[in-house]
Amino acid sequence: MHPAATPDEIVRLARDESVSLVVIGPEAPLVAGVADALRAAGVPTVGPSAEAARLEGSKVFAKQVMEDAGVPTARSRAVETVADGMAAVTELGLPVAIKADGLAAGKGVTVARDADEARGALVAALEESAFGAAGSVCLVEEGLVGPEVSLIALSDGRRCAWFPAARDYKPVGEGNTGPNTGGMGAFSPIPDIPDGLARDLVELVHRPVIARMAEIGAPFSGVLYAGLMLTPEGPRVLEFNVRFGDPETQAILPRLDEDLFDLLLAAARGELPDRAVRVRPETAVAVVMAAPGYPSAPRIGETITGIDDAEATGADVLHAGTDTRGDAIVTAGGRVLAVVGRGADAEAARAVAYSAADLIRFPGAHMRRDIAAGA
Repeated sequence: MHPAATPDEIVRLARDESVSLVVIGPEAPLVAGVADALRAAGVPTVGPSAEAARLEGSKVFAKQVMEDAGVPTARSRAVETVADGMAAVTELGLPVAIKADGLAAGKGVTVARDADEARGALVAALEESAFGAAGSVCLVEEGLVGPEVSLIALSDGRRCAWFPAARDYKPVGEGNTGPNTGGMGAFSPIPDIPDGLARDLVELVHRPVIARMAEIGAPFSGVLYAGLMLTPEGPRVLEFNVRFGDPETQAILPRLDEDLFDLLLAAARGELPDRAVRVRPETAVAVVMAAPGYPSAPRIGETITGIDDAEATGADVLHAGTDTRGDAIVTAGGRVLAVVGRGADAEAARAVAYSAADLIRFPGAHMRRDIAAGA
């Protein structure tokens, strides 16, 4: 199905193929109302309505929901001009995060450590339209300090089944340097939120938000991803996604010890069990191999070799930005592959992932070498 397909075309395809379940992966179709169209046609669907998808589609909307639900988050100001943005920077103090309000493919956030950097980010979004309509409103958010955590829960509008916590690495460079990306790798479990403690964060974040969405007439049925920072004052929500976010999902799902399809179908039917998802007591590490020029201008069309050799080591190689050209596999996006290793602990899983990734070649390939280091 072409990514530009309309909701009606997707409904027609689902009917023609007699599908028993649709799971919507990307955020744009959710914001566009594809889940609404499928449900209206009687097709079991995992994914929130267009109204509920605003938790990802509008950071300003998400902030309001969190405030109404009593969910801890950073102080922020919504602005439409550079002057108002700089006034917010002065009020909140440096550093600040400048966030495009709408969907920007994971690239609409700048952490500004000085006034010039903040002004540059505001000018790019609000005056130069670097993110199109998504950046016509920006959120200026106080800078927070602490390790980041990603926690995903599946909801049927009332109940939650939650996955173990994971940690992803957003900046392109090692040591968290360089511009933000859609994610350069992830691992699970993480030492500061072991699997047994994930429930506490679900009670603090996911349940109040799901309850609030029901109150405002937009029940949330689907996958709710919370990106949090563990500050000295306690957890604070940085953002929501309304889908399985990668690369975290690539480090979480390999640990599952039950059938994912059964959970997804139960969520679509409104019959979800309210509990932690069962997982194996192992560590998974996902390392992203990116195209040259990523994240600003990835070069595509480069031939990839060594995937079969990498998979023969026992690692999983997941395709994210690839295509075929004849018999060859070529790069077709910024984050090209995710190489996943599993092991008894983070050190063992890292060894599997990086040993496999080193067998894969394409011109200009780059990856961070510090995913899960020291975990």
